[in-house]
Amino acid sequence: MKERGNKMKEIELLAPAGSFEKAKVAYLYGADAVYAGTSSLSLRTRADMEDGDLEKTIKYAHKIGKKVYVTLNIFAWDEKYNEIIQMAKKLEELKPDGIIAADVGVIDVLKEYAPSVPINVSTQANIISLRDCNFWYNNGAKRVIMAREMNKEQLKYIMENKPKDLEVEIFVHGAICFAFSGRCFLSDFLSCRSANLGDCAQSCRWSYNLYAEEKNNPGELMPIETNEYGTSIFSSKDMCLIQELPEIIDMGIDSLKIEGRLKTEYYLASVINAYRNAIDDYKNNPDNYDYTKYLKELDKVKTRGLTTFYFNDRNNKDIQEYGGRQYNENYEYGGKIIKYDDNMSIIEIKNKLIVGDKLEIIVPNKIEPIEFIIEQLWDVDTNEEINEISPGVKGQKVKIKLPIKCEENWIIRRKK
Repeated sequence: MKERGNKMKEIELLAPAGSFEKAKVAYLYGADAVYAGTSSLSLRTRADMEDGDLEKTIKYAHKIGKKVYVTLNIFAWDEKYNEIIQMAKKLEELKPDGIIAADVGVIDVLKEYAPSVPINVSTQANIISLRDCNFWYNNGAKRVIMAREMNKEQLKYIMENKPKDLEVEIFVHGAICFAFSGRCFLSDFLSCRSANLGDCAQSCRWSYNLYAEEKNNPGELMPIETNEYGTSIFSSKDMCLIQELPEIIDMGIDSLKIEGRLKTEYYLASVINAYRNAIDDYKNNPDNYDYTKYLKELDKVKTRGLTTFYFNDRNNKDIQEYGGRQYNENYEYGGKIIKYDDNMSIIEIKNKLIVGDKLEIIVPNKIEPIEFIIEQLWDVDTNEEINEISPGVKGQKVKIKLPIKCEENWIIRRKK
């Protein structure tokens, strides 16, 4: 929101953190805050974040002047409440910057056992109106996380009429569920894994075979296929609002959220860095905002098509990924820098590297990556020169000469 003297309201860039290491990468590449949760009480049971890691993340964030929001956003059966109460007591001690919740029973527990920690109402609460916002504000919420299905006119109306000190957060990038704001029962129906308890099997991403049955010939099924794999009729494209960022900032949204607690450090570095640069560039020079250079970087890491969903147009039909693509054909995670040295730096590799490969260093706070070609590789233990290396074991490392001075945890992209 443009204020006096062309000054803009500060806006938070909020990133996912499925582990402590991912949180560190997120902060390094420009996130102001991360959201994280333990596997049993958040909607990502496969996230690698246990109680000890969550505590480390909160302490680390506050030490460097960043924020952490803890996700406690499952819809809980009665048998879960003893664990929820214990977690609430723990969070009252750890003092995260907010707790993300949707279940009113859970929120009731938080008010009683973690009264000093602000409540952020999850997108799972399906907040789509000013009355929704006022209800949650009157019931103690500091922030509301709006449903992805809202368009910009609806958001503007809320921003102009909401209580002044109620914060508003929206998703700007990442996966979209084939459901209303993520409230889906398809996974539980097909595989007995409840998305609303954090165990989504991502059934909407599967490929399905379709059949037509002529009503006078029951049982005679004629297959309908788009290709040999069937069709991914439920699979959505990924949301991307990089082009719309100026409108979002100008309407005064408080926090921009990136989806992806199960994504790699490479994905986080690429997406966070693009949005960090975009926000800062628009803030410094709003009249010359050029979204294409940020979109170019986002294209390198996407695994599905990109869509603005309903932000610009409630009638937008370009939201489905019928081909079910789940990979990037041009780029992949190359490695993470463990230790820099002028002659031989150490990187942890994530995919096969060969002398002659083209790599890109993703530099924090710079939108243009540094490109270089691998000229030499050395074994990390013997310093023996090698021609290639594959990630045969977890944490596999190699020595390499880097073209610029780098820092620990910088991410390297490999061009296929």
